Amino acid sequence: MLSITAGTLSSFENPGIGVPSDASSISAVTRPRELGLSLQGAASLDATGLESSYISRHFLKRSGRMKRYRRYPKLTILCHNPTHLIAGAGVRAGPSNDSPDLPPVVRQAAQHIQIHALYADAAYDCERHHRLCREELGLAKTVIPINDRGSPEAVPRTPYRRQMKQEFPQEEFGQRWQVESVISRFKRRLGPCLRSRSDQSRTHESYLRVLTHNLMIL
Repeated sequence: MLSITAGTLSSFENPGIGVPSDASSISAVTRPRELGLSLQGAASLDATGLESSYISRHFLKRSGRMKRYRRYPKLTILCHNPTHLIAGAGVRAGPSNDSPDLPPVVRQAAQHIQIHALYADAAYDCERHHRLCREELGLAKTVIPINDRGSPEAVPRTPYRRQMKQEFPQEEFGQRWQVESVISRFKRRLGPCLRSRSDQSRTHESYLRVLTHNLMIL
């Protein structure tokens, strides 16, 4: 029986990326074990912005009502490709660099599913991320395209990034669309706009929507 407890909500108060220490917000991912679903395979990672108001930032900018770029809640998710369950998630304010969000979200997901391969876009290109996934967490493969940083001809010196440069599996990388599909369905079914007004309550609401998404799949 799944439930949201006071302890679960209190864990959301962690500052920064906002990944709860006990990962209770993603606890719905444990239910598939009882349903006979396989919790192993490939996974994909990406981030998306959520609206903090029902009036979109694009409309405000086009209408001249937004004098500066307004910050918004950014949700980073890792989805299990075979089931589209969200196995890891983090929330923080955007716009911001995506790269630092990968380690806590992947570590969280690794507690729930056995990840064989991880797909992520060039925003997460970093040798430390490859080492974390392959050497610490035991993933067989990480597929992250090179961000050439303005030097497209340069060959990376580090081994994992060099492999991505020289032997990038472009066809296999097409599996990253799975997380795009999850984000699209997440926003279509649950909406892109958060109702909460404070940063803390928006973080709570984002995690509760992740839990709701998983329950809808189960």
